[in-house]
Amino acid sequence: MSTPRIADTRPKPVDLKAGETVYWCSCGRSKRQPFCDGSHKGTVFEPVAFTAEKADRYFFCQCKHTKTPPLCDGSHKRLTQEDFDASEGLRRVWYKVAEPGDMQAGEVRAVQAGRQAIALTFHKGRYGALDNRCPHQGGPLGEGSIECTSGGECWLRCPWHGWDFDPHSGKSPGGFDDGVPVFPLEVRDDGVYVQVVERLERTRTVSDLMVETMVNWGVTHVFGMVGHSNLGLADAMREQEAAGGLTYIGIRHEGAAAFACAGYAKLTGRPAACLSIAGPGATNLLTGLWDAKVDRAPVLALTGQVNTQVFGPGAFQEIDLAAAFEAVAGFSQTVLPGSRHPELMTLALKHAVVQRDVAHLIFPDEVQVIPAGEGDAPSGPRGRLAETTAIAPPEKALEAALERLIRAKRPVVIVGYGARDAMDAVIILAERLHAPVLTTFKAKGQIADDHPLAAGVLGRSGTPVASGCMNQADLLLVFGASFSNHTGISAKKPIVQVDFDPAALGKFHPVEVPVWGEIGVTARRMCDRLPGMDPWEDRTPELASHWAQWRAEKARRARRDRGQGLNSALLFDRLSAWCPEDAVIAVDVGNNTYSFGRYFECKRQTVLMSGYLGSIGFALPAALGAWAATQVEGPHHGRRVIAISGDGGLGQYLAEFTTAVKYGMDIIHVLLNNGELGKISKEQRAGHWSVWQTALQNPDFAAFAESSGGTGLRVERPDALEAALASALEAKGPVLIEVATDSELI
Repeated sequence: MSTPRIADTRPKPVDLKAGETVYWCSCGRSKRQPFCDGSHKGTVFEPVAFTAEKADRYFFCQCKHTKTPPLCDGSHKRLTQEDFDASEGLRRVWYKVAEPGDMQAGEVRAVQAGRQAIALTFHKGRYGALDNRCPHQGGPLGEGSIECTSGGECWLRCPWHGWDFDPHSGKSPGGFDDGVPVFPLEVRDDGVYVQVVERLERTRTVSDLMVETMVNWGVTHVFGMVGHSNLGLADAMREQEAAGGLTYIGIRHEGAAAFACAGYAKLTGRPAACLSIAGPGATNLLTGLWDAKVDRAPVLALTGQVNTQVFGPGAFQEIDLAAAFEAVAGFSQTVLPGSRHPELMTLALKHAVVQRDVAHLIFPDEVQVIPAGEGDAPSGPRGRLAETTAIAPPEKALEAALERLIRAKRPVVIVGYGARDAMDAVIILAERLHAPVLTTFKAKGQIADDHPLAAGVLGRSGTPVASGCMNQADLLLVFGASFSNHTGISAKKPIVQVDFDPAALGKFHPVEVPVWGEIGVTARRMCDRLPGMDPWEDRTPELASHWAQWRAEKARRARRDRGQGLNSALLFDRLSAWCPEDAVIAVDVGNNTYSFGRYFECKRQTVLMSGYLGSIGFALPAALGAWAATQVEGPHHGRRVIAISGDGGLGQYLAEFTTAVKYGMDIIHVLLNNGELGKISKEQRAGHWSVWQTALQNPDFAAFAESSGGTGLRVERPDALEAALASALEAKGPVLIEVATDSELI
């Protein structure tokens, strides 16, 4: 920041002829100050054209004491520097930047004077204070050095590309005009002081407008990493956080930021935002964004970008982000100087919310700091979203489904993740039909396992209770399921499929009756239209018997002990009894997750997972997002957050445990440590391959948690498990329970 050039501010008389024009300016480029030729543009000292109405003497001044500046009556005294600063919204402040005698001859250091970075030099017994930013590439001059030539000339050399500047005047050699601004400096008894000019008020930017719009749309949390190509946007977020409109959580890896947003959205149905720099920061987001996309979770991605003037040639960290995000983002736009900035943010968030998709905005570096126009206001959702329209099923399809239901004797209901917001209506219908309710793994917990009609999870992560019910059914009534091959919904059974997405109906194979409709609406209409007679078998006694057999089998498995760690049946039996009934549980992938689906019995818990992408490493960063959601007033406020993973999954984002410590997150992470990628070993054996490259070299995870400032507990014996679980619930902040598990007893 350089000191503004101040022209002689005393009134300047000039004799003008009628119709003659002069340009009044404080640019200092003319020998007839304050007049200039009016040719220059782009400075804060814009020329003002004045055309004389008659031949007369006029007084020109920058006092602004009249309603017709720059004219005045010529009666006042010279303006002081303070008067000028105040009129421009500026102030001059002295900051102490070094202690007396603190610097050695030839030393250069970077110091801070308020928000201004200074390159402070000490050469030939004199101090110098230069702008720390090199005018060419922005290099930090305070990290440079003073280099002297054989002729005795000494220069401050930029550490980035070697350009030289005089350490006192800031001028470059050879008479070039690319010198560095110099700041007033005083050596006082108590140290070295530098004067900088500061604005009394922060300049509002287009980034401010867009972040305020984001807040208006209900975005409460941003997960990300601040860096050189998003600093203007980050500063707007800082302002909103200071005002209480936003919470920023700085993560250790951008992939974790995207997964945290996915976890937040899967729990709440509302978007959070993830922030990255250009280049590698942006590409690190992609895996988590794909997870959100395929699971239809709304997410807003905000990426920095290099200056628009260097698009194309291949600047440092330049990547074609529009192309890179084209497949994953349903909405992706670059923010340009002429964009309608609040409207662009509104469009992005509307797309994320309505389409339940990824929205992406690219912020070139220089666009982020463009001053907002006078009177510019943020946008918001008001008038942008229609009232939710419940899609009623077509009458013909509804009649066909009812006719098929009435003919059935042993129907079962299968619910997928798409039915999560309509379970009350689905369960009422199931009770009317006396039909067991099976869930996909992704829908685990949508009906409590202690409900008389609950049959547990169907498929690879499922129970024999669920598969037995499907095998003995004469009709499958399927709500909101994708028919994933992991679930194994039998195509050999007659199927009535209900989904709000018409593309999902009969996607992989024909179904007997496809019904397009919102699931809650359709279930209620089916229930209302069922006949008064009761032709369906009561399956509850049969279900109770199957559950008794399965729980006896789980108890038998829980007793197995090879002396090589706890077995999964025992661990998840204890976790079922210990886990708070309304907890949010984020699970990973691998054998640990299959065992969770099979053995853990849900009550009112909500389960979050990387469903269709199946990405390892999901659990811990998703738990960060879920924890953030529990801090917001609403239906999830105050819920306990649990993460469950294997050692392979936790290793992906282990550093995010320090993020949980930094923000005081009450997250309990249960780690099943078997020292290998157990699921891959199992697949290699099943395919008659040799087990190869699945062993892991692990740290002491519990000790890592302790060294990070959290609570670390290690369990190696079954009799130590319950005490560790009880301690975890009482602890403050994040807890990691490392459980040594047997890789064979899953």
